[in-house]
Amino acid sequence: MPDLALLGGSRAVKTDPGDMFTWPIVTKEVEEAVLEVLRAGKMSDIDVTQRFEEEFAKWHGVKYALAHNNGTSAIHSAMFGLGIGHGDEVICPSLTYWASCLPVYSLGGTVVFADVDPETLCIDPKDVERRITERTKAIVAVHYTGMPADMDAIMEIARRRRLKVIEDASHAHGALYKGRLVGTIGDVACFSIMSGKSFAAGEGGMMITNDRRVYERAVVFGHYERHSSTIQLEDLKAGAGLPWGGYKYRMHQLTSAVGIVQLKKYKGEMEEIDRAMNYFWDRLEGVPGMRAHRPPRGSGTTKGGWYAPLGHYKSEELGGLSIHRFCEALRAEGVPSSPGGNQPLHLHPIFNTIDVDGQGRPTSVDVRQPPGSLPVSESVGEKIFSVPWFKHYRPKVIDEYVEACRKVAENYEDLLPGDVGRKEGEGGWGLTSRLRRR
Repeated sequence: MPDLALLGGSRAVKTDPGDMFTWPIVTKEVEEAVLEVLRAGKMSDIDVTQRFEEEFAKWHGVKYALAHNNGTSAIHSAMFGLGIGHGDEVICPSLTYWASCLPVYSLGGTVVFADVDPETLCIDPKDVERRITERTKAIVAVHYTGMPADMDAIMEIARRRRLKVIEDASHAHGALYKGRLVGTIGDVACFSIMSGKSFAAGEGGMMITNDRRVYERAVVFGHYERHSSTIQLEDLKAGAGLPWGGYKYRMHQLTSAVGIVQLKKYKGEMEEIDRAMNYFWDRLEGVPGMRAHRPPRGSGTTKGGWYAPLGHYKSEELGGLSIHRFCEALRAEGVPSSPGGNQPLHLHPIFNTIDVDGQGRPTSVDVRQPPGSLPVSESVGEKIFSVPWFKHYRPKVIDEYVEACRKVAENYEDLLPGDVGRKEGEGGWGLTSRLRRR
């Protein structure tokens, strides 16, 4: 085996990847759809957006879809739609992007974090059960990096404890849970469709539901221009005309236009990504130190477009080599990789010491989850790592990345003497920026 590139040898990845990692894929049809909106001067209208909503709802087999200017506002509206307000608690995994839970603050609610399952990296239903109180209103189930959460267990808890379920499917467009599209199982679901996600349409978000009240409450919250045509519930009609949240959450129609085209081509793109990523992990079966973060084959559960794919790291199989040194060696071989995923939210000052509301006390004064309270979420930074997100099935190119990983794993002993562990500045609160550095 050649010397490791980190120690002076040649890189294992030699082929220019070309457009292997280019995302989103912008076609002539996408360009023409955007230009049509621009030429008509309809960027701030809603006709194209409503067509996008109809087609998005049809894709998921649900009654209602409501487009938003980003995924964060979709989650905010979903929370309001469910009636979450002052004194209410929502349970959310700590291992996620902040938008999964932070909007609850502006509704007067509080977030209570639950730990994640060490294999799926999604919210652990057993830990959810332990954190339910008389103030709990909803559970946020995040399908983390495309891995569907254990929705059977979550829905069983929700039904038994009379709670609502929000699916944050921002990482998992088109993913299946036991044959069902994610986003169609809970009471309401939200998607980010910004340009870094697997379903990439620009800066935007989508909320879907089968509940008319949730839908109409989301409309009154931030879509004032639709009140006269949409609101049917008598108790909501009295406040029509102005947005109840004081927000203007409509989607820009350039995004809507891209989204309509994306609905036509996403299935093919998703299938090619799935084929490429599974090929990569199949070729690495049995390599020490590395395990795939993916559903079991034949389970009917899939990862959709594999947004921000990860691997599990087994340091004990590589002589205790730190994940930081391991990823450093991968990068030297030409494999884009870094340790960890999102940093655990419950340790951020905004959930502990910051006075967001200016009330002279920390905003989360009623809930404290100090270091050590969510052991899996807190340790995951040393146990997972990013892997290349292949957009095309090109085995010859992928094989070079496979061989690079194999090379590092099989020569781990050469890396041990220079292993200093974690370096200052590693980690972050989001995933998309890391993907764009490739």
